[in-house]
Amino acid sequence: MWLPLLGLILGIGLGVLTDLEIPAVYENYLSIAVLAALDTMFGGIRAQLQQVYDDKVFITGFFFNIALAAGLAFLGVHIGVDLYLAAIFAFGVRLFQNIAVIRRILITKWEEARIKKSENSSESS
Repeated sequence: MWLPLLGLILGIGLGVLTDLEIPAVYENYLSIAVLAALDTMFGGIRAQLQQVYDDKVFITGFFFNIALAAGLAFLGVHIGVDLYLAAIFAFGVRLFQNIAVIRRILITKWEEARIKKSENSSESS
């Protein structure tokens, strides 16, 4: 769980501290790369909560997703089709699915903790 959070903090820190400007030509590539990175990050958080997290899967998924998304955008530009929209749709759907699963897991854990706490307090009385 520490690796996605470390990457997020490092990325935000570098973004705030540097004055790096991305040319407008690369806007589609950058938007897809950010969406793919967010999808991978939330997938890592989901895997950690489900106790199936693996660093190798996370790292390879991160770079593979970004390369695939950028490759689709690059191919689309050269054949005149907006293929980056397909990547945006796919990663967007996966992102919202991961967030929904994370929310359900956290709600379930919160409910279990609340029930356990109420059982412990009723046993004490």
